[in-house]
Amino acid sequence: MSEGRAEPQPVRWGVIGTGGIADAFVTDLALLPGASVVAVGSRSAAGAQRFGAAHGIGHRHASYQALVDDPDVDAVYVAVPHQAHHDAALLAIAAGKAVLVEKPFTVSAAEATDLVAAASAAGVLLMEAMWTRFLPHMAAVRALLAAGALGEVTTLIADHGQWFAYDPAFRLFAPELAGGALLDLGVYPVSLASMVFGAPDRVAALSSPAQTGVDAQTSVVLSHPGGGHALLSTTLRALTSTRAEIAGTQARLLIDPVWYRPTTLHVVQRDGTTQRHDFPDEGNGLRHQAAEVARCLAEGRTESPLLPLAETVAVMGTLDEVRRQIGLAYAWEATPGVRRG
Repeated sequence: MSEGRAEPQPVRWGVIGTGGIADAFVTDLALLPGASVVAVGSRSAAGAQRFGAAHGIGHRHASYQALVDDPDVDAVYVAVPHQAHHDAALLAIAAGKAVLVEKPFTVSAAEATDLVAAASAAGVLLMEAMWTRFLPHMAAVRALLAAGALGEVTTLIADHGQWFAYDPAFRLFAPELAGGALLDLGVYPVSLASMVFGAPDRVAALSSPAQTGVDAQTSVVLSHPGGGHALLSTTLRALTSTRAEIAGTQARLLIDPVWYRPTTLHVVQRDGTTQRHDFPDEGNGLRHQAAEVARCLAEGRTESPLLPLAETVAVMGTLDEVRRQIGLAYAWEATPGVRRG
């Protein structure tokens, strides 16, 4: 079920940010032929030194600007907290680097649109690091849908729930860091719905807040042109089943837990006949998005056909509407004059 893309080309990566997702990305890149991490940038020299020493990275920069200015860097992975994605990505775009921006791409469709315009003007590659989209089992999902294996698709059900101990200083509970379930966890099922149905024509959302005012649990129903519905949920309060199901008039497609990581598919016909599809995959799956960046660069592309920038902006627009409906405002939006972190 290959999507017929060219092989990756060698890419020298620079990483902005030294948190957990940056650590996981760099670790997974060791499994990708031709990929190397040559530089890291942090807000402090100590942070860059610590991360660089842990991963054997030679260039350790004490600022994001120094990282993007490094002539040995071909592509920049932006792995800072959500509210800082826009500004960090702009630095890399202005420096003429290819840019992979951790999900959520930004904190609003307006910021996303601004990044897309800047990348277009600079003629550089820009892509959202919605890593699930590039996994082998998701390529198979797209192939099955394109082949009409499910008939007319009517329903998508997907959740992403994890349990986190309450800590107001932790980024997921911090309004100043664009915390909450929606942007961190809920973006996964919203992006999946976009892949299956496209942009919704109606959005309905309900939410329960955490003690800090960010959303702790949010449920969303999306209606799409043609009548398809997506039932999506996300929570910080419980480890949910993390299953996904795509149902059609002829069959349904079950994506095993954890659906957004490398996993197994089952196509279940109306008579109960089941076909299993396995996709053994080494590592955590984060290298596949880097391979897509490499392929796009080899083909002279400035965006990925598997996750076009217009779709990334549309997903942010859906998240904006959910936020509007549930009254979720981050610190700089809720209190004028509050500085973004």
